[in-house]
Amino acid sequence: MKRILFLGILLILSYSCASEKPNFSPLSNSFYSESKGDSNSGKKSININIKENVNASEISNLISTFPKFKNGDINEEVTGLKYSLQNYLYAIDAGNVSGKNRAIKSFEKSYKKIQKIRQRLNKDDDEVLNRYLVRLKTNINVIEDSLKGN
Repeated sequence: MKRILFLGILLILSYSCASEKPNFSPLSNSFYSESKGDSNSGKKSININIKENVNASEISNLISTFPKFKNGDINEEVTGLKYSLQNYLYAIDAGNVSGKNRAIKSFEKSYKKIQKIRQRLNKDDDEVLNRYLVRLKTNINVIEDSLKGN
């Protein structure tokens, strides 16, 4: 009886350790594809390993954990902000400089709209939103600095 119990526990442990954990990132697994085309003849290229970049991981994490607010206008603009951040990360991964620049402009536009709407939020929601926005801007600035070679 003890052998069967021991074997059962051993089986459960081996299967639980061997199974893959679910990926809750808003970025798909194909986002981290290892094969990138180098057909950028004469074009500027982005040289950053987005898969191993801590700041890109932080941005991805912030996108997935962004809270919902009582104000519908803020939620709508946050959705646009998250979309532009995903496009930013995709463009960097693909080495697409013009796509990255478009995503940054879209991010800045949403960011400015959010700053105007923030004035109508209660103090607690405003503080939470501010923490997320500061972390996002900090991580984007670090990535941009590393792309510029600073």
